[in-house]
Amino acid sequence: MSSATALPPVVRAADVPPADREPPVTAGSDFAELNRRIIRAGLLERRPAHYAVRLMVVASMLVAGWVALWLVGASWWSLAVAAFLGVAFSQAALVAHDVAHRQVFRTRKLSERAGRIAANLAVGMSYGWWMEKHTRHHNNPNHDDLDPDVAPEVLIWTSGSARGRRGLKGFVTRHQAGLFFPLLTLLGVNLRVSSIRALLRVPTMKHRGREAGLMGLHLVAYVAALLLVLTPWQALAFFAVHHAVFGVYLGMTFAPNHKGMPHPEGTEDYLRKQVLTSRNVTGGRLTDVALGGLNYQIEHHLFPAMPSPNLRRAQPMVEAYCREIGVAYEQTSLVRSYRQALRHLHQVGAPLRETR
Repeated sequence: MSSATALPPVVRAADVPPADREPPVTAGSDFAELNRRIIRAGLLERRPAHYAVRLMVVASMLVAGWVALWLVGASWWSLAVAAFLGVAFSQAALVAHDVAHRQVFRTRKLSERAGRIAANLAVGMSYGWWMEKHTRHHNNPNHDDLDPDVAPEVLIWTSGSARGRRGLKGFVTRHQAGLFFPLLTLLGVNLRVSSIRALLRVPTMKHRGREAGLMGLHLVAYVAALLLVLTPWQALAFFAVHHAVFGVYLGMTFAPNHKGMPHPEGTEDYLRKQVLTSRNVTGGRLTDVALGGLNYQIEHHLFPAMPSPNLRRAQPMVEAYCREIGVAYEQTSLVRSYRQALRHLHQVGAPLRETR
């Protein structure tokens, strides 16, 4: 089959379609045929029972963590609670991700309300800011100019962006493979700071008052809980451990998905743009739970509204179809995916190491 015309590039936030919207399907395209097979298999149908259980489990984890902090009291054992809450916050963020793609609820209004509860209130980050950023990523994964996840910031993902960096930035770029996991400990703090900055500075932010109110309630309750239960030093240690675990967990969930994969030129059709830039991670049910189903990154990018428990069933169908039409399908173990991402980071920093 011949591929369809590539989707038009997206350059402005206002032009970005919602994350829950499926891509346009062109009759006769490679994706259209795959889409028909997936629909016939019933894999786009929602899974209310699964998400009812998952939402209850994640909510119970959050409640149990805060109750445990109160019961443990002013003890250094509270750091174990901090680590547990780091995991619980990560799972809540993964729930917010599924809600944003309308995998959970049918209507957008209900999805947005649930997303703000999971993100702003439970985790303390802006649902609207993250959703806009994540939607741009889905529209143009790994694109040097259009994907915010590969934009040059602390870490650099392209050799062109690495050239000319000096001082502290240059040092980080030269050694970014070795610094990758230590830097992930700051990801949780960065999510909070970026959310606050977006609420204050981005004029197109929707529902600014609601988002700010829920985030403010979260931050006040978070700080109050720590100061009322713990000593000042214990509170600082709790904050550090909690956010370190939260950041590393989230980073290790998302890092295997695209890092070290090809960067598109912008001429690819929808199917190839999503498949060739993504990488699946193999594993059993435990991997599915730990990574929130994002280990099936290829299937998720092709069908973002597909409920995460259906991704496992879709995977062999998508892999077989890619083999059928001659499209490379990348799948590897979790450890190897990290090695590939770190190897890519090391190679990107090579020009700076060579010029020293």
